[in-house]
Amino acid sequence: MSDLSVKTIASAPAGTLYPALFFALGTFAIGTEGFMIAPLLPKMAADFAMSVPAVATLVVAFTLSLSLSSPVSTLMSARLNRRDTLLLAIGVFSIANLAAAWASSFAGLLAARVLMAVAAGLYVPNANALAGALAGPERRGRALAIVSGGMTIAIALGLPLGAVVGHAWGWQATFLAVAAMGATAFVGIFAGVPRQDGAPQAVASLAARLGVLRQAQVRRLLAVTLFWSIGAYTSYPYIAPYLMAVLGLGEGGISATVTLWGVFAALGVLTGGVLNDRFGASRVVHAALLLLAVSFWLMAGATWLSPAMALWPVMLAVAAWGFSVWAFFPPQMARLIGAGPATQAPLALSLNTSTMYLGFSIGSAIGAGILHGGALWGIGLVAGLAELLAWWLSAAASGRASRG
Repeated sequence: MSDLSVKTIASAPAGTLYPALFFALGTFAIGTEGFMIAPLLPKMAADFAMSVPAVATLVVAFTLSLSLSSPVSTLMSARLNRRDTLLLAIGVFSIANLAAAWASSFAGLLAARVLMAVAAGLYVPNANALAGALAGPERRGRALAIVSGGMTIAIALGLPLGAVVGHAWGWQATFLAVAAMGATAFVGIFAGVPRQDGAPQAVASLAARLGVLRQAQVRRLLAVTLFWSIGAYTSYPYIAPYLMAVLGLGEGGISATVTLWGVFAALGVLTGGVLNDRFGASRVVHAALLLLAVSFWLMAGATWLSPAMALWPVMLAVAAWGFSVWAFFPPQMARLIGAGPATQAPLALSLNTSTMYLGFSIGSAIGAGILHGGALWGIGLVAGLAELLAWWLSAAASGRASRG
C-alpha cells in the first residue's frame, strides 16, 4: 500500500518508529471513513428521498476516485516536502468530512466524498513512504506494519462504528467523528514530525511502475486481487438493505450484525498472517477465497427462507464472510512481495492498492445494479462467482510460479 522509496532521509533519526504512529492515526481515519458508510445507506436514502442503489454512488465515486487519483497525485507530489504533503492531505480530508456532515444536497455530499478520496489517495502512499524512510532499512517492515495497522483497526471498527454512531445520532455524526480523527492526526504529524524529516525522496516513475506490470506473475496476482475486491464490494455496501429485507432487522439488529462482521474481520486479518507463516501464502489465499464464495452463496440462498429460518445461516455467513475476506489480505500481500526482487515490493503493493479500490468501485456498481433490479439473491450469487474466479486465477498463478 505504499510508494516506499529506498532512499533514507539524511536528517532523520536513524531507525525511528515514532512518526509511523502519528501516520497511523491518519490511516485509521481514512479507513474508518471508507468502511463506515455501508450500514447507513438506507438511512441516507430516506433523507435524500432516493433509492439505495442511487445513494450507493457515494461508494462507487469514493473507491473509483481513490484508485485513479492515487498514482497520479503521488507522482505529482514527488518533489514536495512529504511532511507538508501529509499535512495537506489529512487537512483536506478532514475539511471534506466537515463539508459532508453539513451537506444540504446529495450532489454536495458526493463532491465531498470525491475530495476525501483524492486526499486519501495522496496521504496513504506518502505516509508509508516517509515512515519507511525514517525507520531505515532494518525497521522498514515494522514501520509499514504500524501505518497499515491503522487501516487494519479501521477494518474491524469502521463498519460497526458507522452503524452505532450513525443510527444513534444520524449519518452526519459519522463524518464529524472522522473529521475529528483526521484533525487529531494533523496535530500529531505537525507536532511530532520535524519538517526537515520530510525532505523530498525519490519516487518511482511511471516507467518503473509499468516495468513491474510487465512481469507476468505480478499481473496474475493483481488479477486475483481485482476479482476478490469485486466480489467483496458487490455485497459489502448493501449489507444493511440485505439484513432489513431477509431478516427484518431494525437499526439495533443491523448494528449488532455488522459488529459481528467487524470482530471476525479483525480475527481474519490476524489469523491470515499467522496461517501464512505456517502453511504458506497460496494455501491460505485459496482456502480464504473458497470460504468467502461459500459464505456469499449461503447468504444468497437465505433470501428464499423465512426470517426465522434464515437467522442462523445468515449470522454464520456474515461471520465467515468477515473472517475470510480479510484472512485473504496478508498472504496475498506476501505473494506480491515475493513475486520479484525486494526493491520492487513497494511498487507491487502500491499497484495492489489501486487494483483493490478499482475492484471495489466495479463491485459496488454491480451490486447497485442488481439491487435496483430487485433480485437481492443475485448479489450473493455474483459475489460468490467473482470469488470463485479469483480462486481459479490464484490457483493458476500458483501453478505457474511453481513451474517457473
